[in-house]
Amino acid sequence: MVGNAKSTMLKASLSTKRLSLDDCRKPSMKMINAFGLDTSPLCAETSALAERELRETPEQVQKSLAELRELLKEKNTMSYKDTDEYLTIFLRPTHYYAQSAYDLMKRLATFKDKNEKIVGNPLPREEKALFTENSVVNVLVDRDQKNRRVLILSMGSAWDPKNLSSEQLFKVLYLIQIASLVEEETQVRGVVIIIDFHGLSTKQVMAMSPSFAMTLLLYIQESMPLRMKEVHIVRQPFLFNMVWPMFKQFVGDKLKKRLFFHGNKMSSLHKHLDSNMLPEDYGGKKPKLNYSSADWYPVMQDLQSYIADWNTYGLKK
Repeated sequence: MVGNAKSTMLKASLSTKRLSLDDCRKPSMKMINAFGLDTSPLCAETSALAERELRETPEQVQKSLAELRELLKEKNTMSYKDTDEYLTIFLRPTHYYAQSAYDLMKRLATFKDKNEKIVGNPLPREEKALFTENSVVNVLVDRDQKNRRVLILSMGSAWDPKNLSSEQLFKVLYLIQIASLVEEETQVRGVVIIIDFHGLSTKQVMAMSPSFAMTLLLYIQESMPLRMKEVHIVRQPFLFNMVWPMFKQFVGDKLKKRLFFHGNKMSSLHKHLDSNMLPEDYGGKKPKLNYSSADWYPVMQDLQSYIADWNTYGLKK
């Protein structure tokens, strides 16, 4: 699966064959079941979106790739694979401005260097328990109405910090984010996060330190090569008011505009995420969630070599 993904990413995006949005919602022939990554070519709508929002035209793509390669060669301070598909991962979130893509690569490399203990060399086979013995992080099998991936982060009673520390939680999120980059549709459409604080207690509050908040938000806002479109806070109790100030101080203006608080009002959430695409847990019309990150773990296993390769990129020593 990884080999196919790596060989088709850019060529597929420029292919003359385009799928409709409805077609893109159907399981890809390359996906064994619902728990898989879709390496299909971009939908026609997504291709148009990429051109409109990201300046992704064949001419601009080739121009930006050449400029980014030249910057990497000229500066020669980072070790990154310079194939089209890998450079495109950084060009898409920076709207094909080569200097901005280079700066993003440098911020990611610097982040990895400063947080080596957490993201230095995480591998799925070594982190199996984090996926199979916890139910804190989940990815919906159904994309939203805009064909974006939706990640569920259960930060309330579902999270036992004794079994999953804040550093380990970040590691799980980091690995899932790397996996998502295999999907071109996700590179262009971006992702949405629902943070569920149902059952939040003091033990979770104590685990969410200012250092954890700073590390998480620094990565999301400065170093993550993925488009973060929306963050939805749901079912937060009064105790949440103890947590939020720690995070708020690190939230930049761009993320503030994409951050929404709903409490228990799922109708408020549905103004952003179509209830037809959400599970019953969030007032949606899809069945109640009966799967977890354990069901996604085989996907991570399949990406072992891809992630190992990704782990080699960063600042030159």
